[in-house]
Amino acid sequence: MEWELSPALAAFLGTILGGAISYLLNSQLHRHQLAALREQNKADYMAEETAKHFLNHRSYTDRSFDTLKKHLGGFDDEELRKILVRAGAIRTYRDDGGEWWRLLSRMDEYIQNKTQRQTV
Repeated sequence: MEWELSPALAAFLGTILGGAISYLLNSQLHRHQLAALREQNKADYMAEETAKHFLNHRSYTDRSFDTLKKHLGGFDDEELRKILVRAGAIRTYRDDGGEWWRLLSRMDEYIQNKTQRQTV
C-alpha cells in the first residue's frame, strides 16, 4: 500500500513545488514591470502631485491657470489641463475671462468661504 501512494505523493509535491516557484517568479516579474511603468510615467505622476500641492494650499482654494503653468513648466496648455484633471481638479472661468482651477475635493470649502464672504 505504501508503494502505491509514493508516485501520487511525489506528483502532488512536484505540482505544489512547481506552482510555488511559478507564483514567485510571476510575482517578481509583476513587481519589476510595475516599477518600470512607474519610472516611465514618473514625469506625469510628479506633475500631478505638484498640481495637487498647489491646489491644496491652505489659503487658496483656486489657482489661476497662468500660476499653475508657471510652476509646472515643460507642458503645453492642453497637456497641463489633462494633468490637472487627472489630479482631481475642475476648471472655472471668472468674470474677467481668466481660467481658474480648484480641486473637486475642496468644493465644500470653496462654497463655505464664498457664503461667508457674502454674509459679511
